[in-house]
Amino acid sequence: MLKCIELDEKLNPAGCSHVNGFKVDNWKQNLRVIYQCFVWSGSVETRKRKAKSCICHLCGAHLNRLHSCLHCVFFGCFSKKHIHEHAKNKRHNLAIDLLYGGIYCFVCQDYIYDKDMEQIAKEEQRKAWKLQGIGEKYSMWEPTKRELELLRHNPKRRKITANCTIGLRGLINLGNTCFMNCIVQALTHTPLLRDFFLSDRHKCEMQSNSCLVCEMSQLFQEFYSGHRSPHIPFRLLHLVWTHARHLAGYEQQDAHEFLIAALDVLHRHCKGDDNGKKANNPNHCSCIIDQIFTGGLQSDVTCQVCHGVSTTIDPFWDISLDLPGSSTPFWPLSPGSDGSVVNGDSHPSGATTLTDCLRRFTRPEHLGSSAKIKCSGCHSYQESTKQLTMKRLPIVACFHLKVNLRFRHHIAYSDKESRMNGQYQQPVDSLNNDNKYSLFAVVNHQGTLESGHYTTFIRQHKDQWFKCDDAIITKASIKDVLDSEGYLLFYHKQFLEYE
Repeated sequence: MLKCIELDEKLNPAGCSHVNGFKVDNWKQNLRVIYQCFVWSGSVETRKRKAKSCICHLCGAHLNRLHSCLHCVFFGCFSKKHIHEHAKNKRHNLAIDLLYGGIYCFVCQDYIYDKDMEQIAKEEQRKAWKLQGIGEKYSMWEPTKRELELLRHNPKRRKITANCTIGLRGLINLGNTCFMNCIVQALTHTPLLRDFFLSDRHKCEMQSNSCLVCEMSQLFQEFYSGHRSPHIPFRLLHLVWTHARHLAGYEQQDAHEFLIAALDVLHRHCKGDDNGKKANNPNHCSCIIDQIFTGGLQSDVTCQVCHGVSTTIDPFWDISLDLPGSSTPFWPLSPGSDGSVVNGDSHPSGATTLTDCLRRFTRPEHLGSSAKIKCSGCHSYQESTKQLTMKRLPIVACFHLKVNLRFRHHIAYSDKESRMNGQYQQPVDSLNNDNKYSLFAVVNHQGTLESGHYTTFIRQHKDQWFKCDDAIITKASIKDVLDSEGYLLFYHKQFLEYE
């Protein structure tokens, strides 16, 4: 955001004339303290302080685009205009966005650019990155002289409107590669991943020309270039064959297997090491893939004798859920459901819901006498129960529906405010806004694994859906999406979508 402001300033050097009221006494030091404590928060201590103190002084919310007044110690919501009320009452004209660091002028009614303030923002951001171990990896984009000259001669800007189709582009099937095409469509329409690649934040550290992250960066540029002709992903396919040899060849592959393999290679290449030597622990990785897709799955094993609990937490990129017709028993678990169970399959009055599957996934499971473990409490082999919960929720939650292809199935999954949290015993209404998710992509499979076909529904805007069938993209309704037999479901945290 600041770079866009800087670019506008270079094209229109007038700038904002209202910053002079802030530039008095020790204003530079005061601004640095604000960036250090409330914006970039490089150290653990400052991040804790920010989490505790940065709440709206009027409504107590942490979100809603929180801004801090530059003239006094006041935090206010931008979305609810609490910071606007403060600025009007106190005549404090400047405030800073605590997420991006942009300076807002209430007189100009816009984010403004000031060369001195921008320099301080850059310096403090670099210091924070260094404290976090990021260093200069995510260097900011700087326009070249040639780019500035082109912008001066071409003042028109491409705008994103409700009917905009930028980002929609078909993919040529290179021979049973629909499994790859459907995942590429889902990834290229993942909001935070899109923002990362379109802001040129990847700085390649690999020596060869075989970086999958570089190819994905180029792919995003192709998708959002405005071209309408289908793209031919031959380089992507070659790199996949090179780095995930079990997927090489022209046989039909599994889309779920490709997703996990692609995330794994992207994760390793983000770390700049083709063999993954520097990235052997994704749970402690700060690359963009793990920031978006990695969650923490907690396993609690309880001894049936002494009731001692052994806990482990493992990273996950997706959750595989059993469905009616799978090899293990299934029954509806939603409160108040009146379904019956026949031959291990549920036949409720309505469709099985995603919440049903998640409740079943997180219910306690008795391991039985054939799977005794040595209890660390009573130091003997005892029967136990195991329960899985989601310790840390990812930004993008991906669910793999493990259906037996001999049975048709239908899962009720909402496109609006699908909620989930680590303990499904809690009422849904008790969850906070951070745990609200929106469906943005659904991968479907028709036929058998040997001769089937994959397609994808993707959400372009909040209420606009499209069906991607290799090179063909058609408009779809929400009903089309919700009536489809989803194979992979992609949900994004609502408050991080920026749409």
